[in-house]
Amino acid sequence: MGGAFVAAAVLARLGSRIGLPTIPLFILAGILLGPNTPGFVLLHDPHDLEMLSALGLVLLLFYLGLEFHMDDLKTGGRKMATAGGLYLALNVGAGLAFGFALGWGTSEALVLAGVLGISSSAIVTKTLVDLNRIGNPETKPILGIIVVEDIFLALYLAALQPVLAGAEDIGSAVFQIGKAFGFLLALALIARFGTKIIGRLFATKDNELLVISFLGAAVLVAGIAEEFGVADAIGAFMVGLMLGNTSSGERIRELVHPLRDAFGAIFFFAFGLSIDPGDLPTVIVPVLIAVAVTIAMNILAGLCAAKIYSFGPDQAANVATTLLARGEFALILATMAAVAGLDARLSPFIASYVLILAVVAPLVAGRSHWLARFLPGETSAPSGARGTARETTEQPESATQR
Repeated sequence: MGGAFVAAAVLARLGSRIGLPTIPLFILAGILLGPNTPGFVLLHDPHDLEMLSALGLVLLLFYLGLEFHMDDLKTGGRKMATAGGLYLALNVGAGLAFGFALGWGTSEALVLAGVLGISSSAIVTKTLVDLNRIGNPETKPILGIIVVEDIFLALYLAALQPVLAGAEDIGSAVFQIGKAFGFLLALALIARFGTKIIGRLFATKDNELLVISFLGAAVLVAGIAEEFGVADAIGAFMVGLMLGNTSSGERIRELVHPLRDAFGAIFFFAFGLSIDPGDLPTVIVPVLIAVAVTIAMNILAGLCAAKIYSFGPDQAANVATTLLARGEFALILATMAAVAGLDARLSPFIASYVLILAVVAPLVAGRSHWLARFLPGETSAPSGARGTARETTEQPESATQR
């Protein structure tokens, strides 16, 4: 684990000198020091970091929830649902069509619909933090789309599991979906009506007790969520949503930063360990087509979000590029497909597709102003896509206070 931290830190420091974001460098460290690349191998089994990696994802989504206020749901819930629904319709629909066009099979097409359709919550969150865009006006729609995606993800996984397992019992599938939806509804009701009680439970002047309390709550609810068929990350997100609206919310945001950054780095490093770059040549043509389809659908989704929120091309470009990355969920689907005995080409396809977008997306997001020049509407100042973000979010925590 020490070697993983040091390797990630060294590459990230080198990359920062030439203006590269940290995410692809953390992933690159995992690839270079993993079992799938010739040379020195730091970890032979990526599962050795599985728990720490899961904790990194939980903390990234917990922080995302802290930055997402209940007021945003009350005032803009309908717009967020519309933007998120359109994003899913465009990307999941394109992924399903692409899957059928490949001709690998119906089950494979259903898997590819999720792979191409769902953004990486972890990479999106880290990109927003790295680019200091938490306080930007387009960030709330981005977070709203992520929330809609995660809710869809819970239902999608519940429905996909019996299909891949060959189950013929529709009732069982409906039960799994209902259980997942019921748990999400319970968390949403607690977040909506239980803020005062939760605030009193977490009220303490001792930072040590506060860290133990919010960390325990986030991990516990994430684990319970997984038992109900809901992604563990969405459980952590809901805990962050609850605590972010309490009197301790600002202190929690400050205290979670070092934990989020440290374990987030391990998450991306472990992500790199699981990728075999040698698989890329065997599926390069369909992978490049899939990447092109994803980029096109994200640009269209960014334009739709801009229309809904009356944004200009700069904000549309930020939405399109920030949501471009695919990651942890796609790898989960690759594992499910392998266990179910689906087409052997799926695993290398998914790994290669995820690797390309996980590396390219943060780089493109940092230069979204280039894309904004080609989108309809009046652009802001030339540095708006990135410079404005830095100016308006120099202190991202205070920028989101109500």
